[in-house]
Amino acid sequence: MITITWLGTASILIEACGQKVLFDPFVELAGGRNPNTLEDFEGVSDICVTHGHVDHLFFIPELVEGQDATVHCPASAARTLEGFLEDNGNIVRTRPGESWRLGEMKLTAYRGKHVTFSPALIAKRLFSPQMLRRPKNLLFLAWAHPRFRERGETLVYEIEVQGRKILLLGSMALDEETEYPEGADLLILPYQGKSRPEEAACRIVERLMPKRILLDHFDDAFPPVSRQEDTRPLYRLLSGRFPQIRVVKPKAGRPVCF
Repeated sequence: MITITWLGTASILIEACGQKVLFDPFVELAGGRNPNTLEDFEGVSDICVTHGHVDHLFFIPELVEGQDATVHCPASAARTLEGFLEDNGNIVRTRPGESWRLGEMKLTAYRGKHVTFSPALIAKRLFSPQMLRRPKNLLFLAWAHPRFRERGETLVYEIEVQGRKILLLGSMALDEETEYPEGADLLILPYQGKSRPEEAACRIVERLMPKRILLDHFDDAFPPVSRQEDTRPLYRLLSGRFPQIRVVKPKAGRPVCF
């Protein structure tokens, strides 16, 4: 049995064959929709990071110092981490095309791409009255944003275990020139970053044609900059274009078995 637990934001825990792999752990900021703590991420030996933005990387140093975990991440994210860690021995720079095994799991990294935020969406967030409601969060994000950069290095991970394939994206975009595996048993798809995210998501689904989709990164995790995305337009669009593909919107902390 494969168990997948969404822990808020883009944080995903995959468990199978006695192995636990954690992806993009992040503790939501004050006022976040799904409050969590570092304790939710304990007990793992391997952490995979898709890219170096603050909501995917910031808490890695505390996790590594508190437990003996190996961190697999792009080179730019590794350089960021090295600036915060005294001992960098647990950091593995992961490149597109590399594969490795963790027990019965096989992981493969592909070149990904970060979503290009819609200008209209940026303007709407910046000039929203909500921007004044969480000043401490704003100060933190203003400090963290220039220090935690993606730098054009985002990874997509394929996880193969028990005869099934899971494709995990860290952002709602794909590299145009990369050939990704099609027909995965499960696509883990972030749902945030566009004024019409349902259209961007459908283009990804059309290209990858997974059998099933699990959404993440749709929640209001770092207010006042983020928001809770309405996933109903995506359900309507997918039901018309790809009625055979089931979409799961998980609840934070509640395992999904498949």
